[in-house]
Amino acid sequence: MQVAEHGTALDPAQWLSGFLQRRREQIAQRWADAALFRTVFTVSRDEAVEAGKVVVDALADVARSGRLEDLRAAGFESVRDLLGRMAAARARAGHSPAQITDQVAELREPAAALLRAEFEDPAGEDAHACLLALTLLTGTLRLVVMETSVSAGEDLIARQREQLLEMTTPVISLWEGIVAVPLIGTLDSARSQVVMESLLEAIVSRRARYAILDITGVPTVDSLVAQHLMKTVAAARLMGAECIVSGIRPAIAQTIVHLGIDLGTIITRTGLADALAYALAQQGIVVSPGPPAGTNPR
Repeated sequence: MQVAEHGTALDPAQWLSGFLQRRREQIAQRWADAALFRTVFTVSRDEAVEAGKVVVDALADVARSGRLEDLRAAGFESVRDLLGRMAAARARAGHSPAQITDQVAELREPAAALLRAEFEDPAGEDAHACLLALTLLTGTLRLVVMETSVSAGEDLIARQREQLLEMTTPVISLWEGIVAVPLIGTLDSARSQVVMESLLEAIVSRRARYAILDITGVPTVDSLVAQHLMKTVAAARLMGAECIVSGIRPAIAQTIVHLGIDLGTIITRTGLADALAYALAQQGIVVSPGPPAGTNPR
């Protein structure tokens, strides 16, 4: 390796850090025209340039630390949110993680062109060593973006799953002071927690005195599901509401008995209509049966 000024050997990582700081403006200007920045920051080009400067500063910090291949280098922490938003924007536009990381790789060449111009001999040993350091650093940036985009994707899936759980567990008002949750499908721990939270919020916001859990659409009930139901009933009571479980089909009743689960403290009714009639009767409201079909009510 050639000897740098003042008789000291050139340190590629430290030199790269200084180069990124010196050429910060030029690199950011060139990156603003790259696909990764241009298609994310569409309000103005200046916005893309400023984002580019933030990334250049982070890379300079990483190079200064000498941890060119470390995804956990402190310098990357300052741009993870920014990179995550950029990756998410590209993902929403229909780009795969591989395509996004390829767009990150495209950032190397604009910086490499400026780097070569710093040396009298762009093909010399010093230039080659610094170019290799830049390649390692941008390669690590690709991995950081990939990791961030995968994490963002997992967060999005988790939020969508939570929203889906909330949509599939609606709390409806049947009468003044009476709410119901018609459950359909399999109950697991996550969904049971959503049911409990939604029901308790509805009891408070609608001042409900009776809450009906209708499990007509639940295919099976095991000990875990039964425990969740009992916890929900207990929580509703603490909130001042009486909880009624309806829709226990014969097969489910046999399963509960076979498992030795005691639901003796829980009010149960055959169906939602019976549960509603019970809640109304408890409030002193009598519902008269309608006239037989085909008869004149007069």
